[in-house]
Amino acid sequence: MKFKIRKGDTVEIISGRTADKGQRGEVIKVYRDKRRVTVQGINIRKKHQGQIQTQGRTMTPGIIEFEGPIHISNVMLVCPACGKPTRVGITREDGDAHRVCKRCEGLID
Repeated sequence: MKFKIRKGDTVEIISGRTADKGQRGEVIKVYRDKRRVTVQGINIRKKHQGQIQTQGRTMTPGIIEFEGPIHISNVMLVCPACGKPTRVGITREDGDAHRVCKRCEGLID
């Protein structure tokens, strides 16, 4: 399955938790099978990590903060040309597909 949001894109949160709604961040990872994306600095989770040993090193215990995944329908791509959240269209020229902003019709990549 192909998505119109890719790693490295800037997205805006359009729905979900009130604290995260309206914030922008960069996509770190796209989970195609689960239809989710991980956005930098958004949906922060805490994990209580115990002390573990791996390959002769000891990882320190404590509370670890990390970004949790968000469903792809809750984020919207921010156009680099107009700087606003927008829907994405696809145009094909000479066998190449390009993403296009539906708001200003500028190329995204």
